[in-house]
Amino acid sequence: MTISFSYFCPASWYFTVPTVSPFARQRVAFLGLFLISCLLLLMVLMDFRHWGSTSPQDRQYERYLARVGELEATNTEDLTLNYGLVVDCGSSGSRIFVYFWPRHNGNPHDLLDIKQMRDRNSQPVVKKIKPGISAMAETPEHASDYLRPLLSFAAAHVPVKKHKETPLYILCTAGMRLLPESKQLAILADLVKDLPLEFDFLFSHSQAEVISGKQEGVYAWIGINFVLGRFDHEDDTEALGPQESVAERRRTVGILDMGGASLQIAYEVPTSPTFLPPEQEEAAKVLLAEFNLGCDVQHTEHVYRVYVTTFLGFGGNFARQRYEDMVLNETFTKNRLLGQQTGLTPETPFLDPCLPVGLEDVVERNSGVLHIRGRGDWLACGEMLQPLLSRANASQASLNGVYQSPIDFSNSEFYGFSEFFYCTEDVLRIGGRYHGPTFAKAAQDYCGMAWPVLTQRFKNGLFSSHADQHRLKYQCFKSAWMYQVLHEGFHFPYDYPNLQTAQLVYDREVQWTLGAILYKTRFLPLRDLRQEGVRQVHGSWLRLSFVYNHYLFFACILVVLLAIVLYVLRLRRIHRRQAGASAPLDLLWIEEVVPIIGVQVEP
Repeated sequence: MTISFSYFCPASWYFTVPTVSPFARQRVAFLGLFLISCLLLLMVLMDFRHWGSTSPQDRQYERYLARVGELEATNTEDLTLNYGLVVDCGSSGSRIFVYFWPRHNGNPHDLLDIKQMRDRNSQPVVKKIKPGISAMAETPEHASDYLRPLLSFAAAHVPVKKHKETPLYILCTAGMRLLPESKQLAILADLVKDLPLEFDFLFSHSQAEVISGKQEGVYAWIGINFVLGRFDHEDDTEALGPQESVAERRRTVGILDMGGASLQIAYEVPTSPTFLPPEQEEAAKVLLAEFNLGCDVQHTEHVYRVYVTTFLGFGGNFARQRYEDMVLNETFTKNRLLGQQTGLTPETPFLDPCLPVGLEDVVERNSGVLHIRGRGDWLACGEMLQPLLSRANASQASLNGVYQSPIDFSNSEFYGFSEFFYCTEDVLRIGGRYHGPTFAKAAQDYCGMAWPVLTQRFKNGLFSSHADQHRLKYQCFKSAWMYQVLHEGFHFPYDYPNLQTAQLVYDREVQWTLGAILYKTRFLPLRDLRQEGVRQVHGSWLRLSFVYNHYLFFACILVVLLAIVLYVLRLRRIHRRQAGASAPLDLLWIEEVVPIIGVQVEP
């Protein structure tokens, strides 16, 4: 083999190789090009697969880190953060919640990542004042003065540069609903007129309103499902069910919330049409809420249809009052008809199955005084509570004869809050995953204990730190009431496995105000996406650099290899023409050059 080259003219390098079959060289060249192309394609597919999806373990780890980050102090020095304020004007007082969120991640399927702001001590930024704003009914001109401490508190925590772009929502609930509409409007008008004069928050007349119980329930449902990550659209998650025809999404959870005075239930129902009798169809329209959580109303995969209703008088404390009224009236009626003296003296008390054994109490009403003594019969207590459920004979009616949308108990999940958690955890210590037979057995055992034994256990610290004398006294009644409401009122199966009783979700209390600001700001991601699109148009030339897109580098290598193959094929054609015009040569090809200075090496 002979190699010749020039120092001054690198373009004049030439070499000779032994004669090889041109067909063999062609096959080798194309084989190498094919292998390189397949390797490049494989790398591209693997890289896209890596970018497009992550393992469930990675997603769980990312969510864990996000939840840990929510408990840390908010970095107010970060200028990319946005802020929002929600004032909950309740019946007994008003609270302001400060939320924040980073820029939208660019995925139109995701909501804003809204979190509650935390101060330097990592405590939630929230402030409460008393009484409720309904106390301003006679002096509506002082409504803005009433809210000034809350807004001043929020203004001190939100960076001053962010005030003008921080939305403020003032949402009034039960207390304001009880006022005449004229007084409601007078209070709201004062807020809209005076607050912008003192605070620079983003606030208009549409952001101060009295919301219905239905809206409050929807906001609570949104907040719980957002914290649980049920609005995330992922490929490997559970679909809502075979009845759903929309794009795949995670199964949402329903919520059960029993307070002292009221009871609330909210859950998603299928969007497919169902045929109902006219009277039930009208009731369903009132109790069903359909809304779009997407940033674009044209994206129907974010449409949710939620059944939500509130039952006044069905809370734990109010139910006890109704029960005592019923017992007193029935006992006095029997006394008159049968000439008995039951409950009229401590010596002849009414034996109440809903109180622990031996506990003595007095029920006082305008109609008289009833002496009662507990006998701790949990099953008998449940039977006595049946009339208080006010159930109708209709197959799709629940408490108080109200229409209830069907629940697919084989493909559903619920969270129970407030009394659902207290009844299972404070005394019985079985909060969390609810199991009907286990709960019934524990509640029955508790009711059958003597009152002195229970008080001694309480003094010995055997119950939860949240338990008090009131809980010990009425635990038997409330556990029976919760059980009847759940299984007889809402028709949950006795062995229903997907109810989780909880007070906190991921170690934090979830307020309906979180759902409210999520719903109110649902269109903001569209603004961020449009701004991002403009930046992408102006900055698209960056993606053409080798550093930004390594695929371009591999594409250039492929083009160079293809050019080499074409060049070799062209030289072969030139060689054949020369071979036909002159004597056969022993070389594959030779390029004649006249080097200035050449070096020749002979093997």
